[in-house]
Amino acid sequence: MDCVFCKIIANEIPSVKVYEDDHILAFLDINPIEKGHVLLIPKKHWESLAAVPVADSADVAVLEELTYMSHVVSKAVTRTFANGANLLQATGKCAGQTVFHLHFHVIPRYDDGSTPPSFESGHGAYSSNEERDAYAEKLRKEISKVLSEEAII
Repeated sequence: MDCVFCKIIANEIPSVKVYEDDHILAFLDINPIEKGHVLLIPKKHWESLAAVPVADSADVAVLEELTYMSHVVSKAVTRTFANGANLLQATGKCAGQTVFHLHFHVIPRYDDGSTPPSFESGHGAYSSNEERDAYAEKLRKEISKVLSEEAII
């Protein structure tokens, strides 16, 4: 299989991880719409949301966890550096899906009045790896804090 996200899961392609467990991986988007843009993916390969079997309770549980962690990451993003967030999931090429492995985007939004929200990849490029890593570290800490407060871990 030639799936870029499967290669990230297998550590064949590097990523800046902000959360990982047995079923889910969350990492900074390499071409962010805004700084702090996170992708959440299941470790099991499904081409899209529509491809997740509804009759398999284990698969549904992974999807539920993926959705829950999208909420946790959104909360972490808005508690650390953003004023809001978009949660985006595209199913199918016609919907804008470009990587055919189920994934959710958490896109930070800033209330600085400078520009309307953009969905253009690269709009939020980091000025350096150090800046990118600082965003990742803030997110890791806040994700752990949210999970702890919600008695998940």
